[in-house]
Amino acid sequence: MVHVVAPGTVDDPLRPSGGNTYDRRVCEELTALGWSLEVHALPGRWPHPDAAARALLGSVLAAVPDGALVLLDGLVACCSPDVLVPEARRLPLVVLVHLPLGMRGDGDGTGPAAADEAAVLSAAAAVVATSRWTRSWLLRRYSLARGRVAVAQPGVEAAPLATGSAGGGRLLCVAAVTPGKGQDQLLTALAGVVDLEWRCTFAGTLALDPSFAEGLVRQAREAGVADRVRFLGPVTGRELDGLYAGSDLLVLASRFETYGMVVTEALARGIPVVATSVGGVPEALGPASGGTPPGLLVDPGDTEALAGALRSWLIEPELRDRLRGAARCRRRSLPPWSVTVRRVAAVLTQASGEPSRAGRRPSR
Repeated sequence: MVHVVAPGTVDDPLRPSGGNTYDRRVCEELTALGWSLEVHALPGRWPHPDAAARALLGSVLAAVPDGALVLLDGLVACCSPDVLVPEARRLPLVVLVHLPLGMRGDGDGTGPAAADEAAVLSAAAAVVATSRWTRSWLLRRYSLARGRVAVAQPGVEAAPLATGSAGGGRLLCVAAVTPGKGQDQLLTALAGVVDLEWRCTFAGTLALDPSFAEGLVRQAREAGVADRVRFLGPVTGRELDGLYAGSDLLVLASRFETYGMVVTEALARGIPVVATSVGGVPEALGPASGGTPPGLLVDPGDTEALAGALRSWLIEPELRDRLRGAARCRRRSLPPWSVTVRRVAAVLTQASGEPSRAGRRPSR
């Protein structure tokens, strides 16, 4: 039996996210492999829980029998050393890190959140990072034992090829509308190609930072592109499939990303990508078999470079053809979710026999 501890939003259709999708797919695929799971979806404002949420986490773990495996989403685990470190003395804890909490704020891994995270990860029997980039960040910032930090990149569902339009002007941005995802920078770049033909659809929840979302509407109006952009809010399932099917290019202007599952979702449909070169995005984009990347990457925060990449895509048919060919080639090498979950299962199997890490002082 594996006890899975995840945020209460894991199954909320109004809060789609890469982390929630990853958690759900891991549970589904582990069950298909024959593992017995008990999922605990905990309400609370993770990773900023109140006293009630912390108490609930403590009671859930206290009820887990000694020696039972526990797989925890890092949003719940890494902010709770007061609960997790003592429990690690009797439970093999495996922490799944989608986004290190130490990356938040100044992002240098030295603040209070980073100290809490370092304590939890050092006490855990094992850590699963969702990209090679994230693993490297964790090892560098927290000096964790290398053998205890594994990588299980997100898988991707097979999907039909998008046909694409002749002009390439159907742009799609799939991301929660928050400052970290950089939609404000994307709107600035789009204003720089207002002389060209394009439309851009933004798919992602507007509820996480309403003031930021409202500011984007004003920004689009002031930039003269309001009639060319749509903010749809959260989109999932067949509706999201339909958006991908009708798009030419995925655009992502994130200020930070540990992987970028929407990048591989687009590539699974043969859709090229224009994105900022942050975190694990280059890893997700990858090269096609011939070495040609299936998209264009620009430095984060460089809206002129982003506008230039979009202009090149829109005015150069040869570039569009080359990138579409590379995206379709990359599509064939994307790993399915079964590969992801076999890696997670291997970590769980190893962790079930590992001695406790509690009591070890995290290296800084």
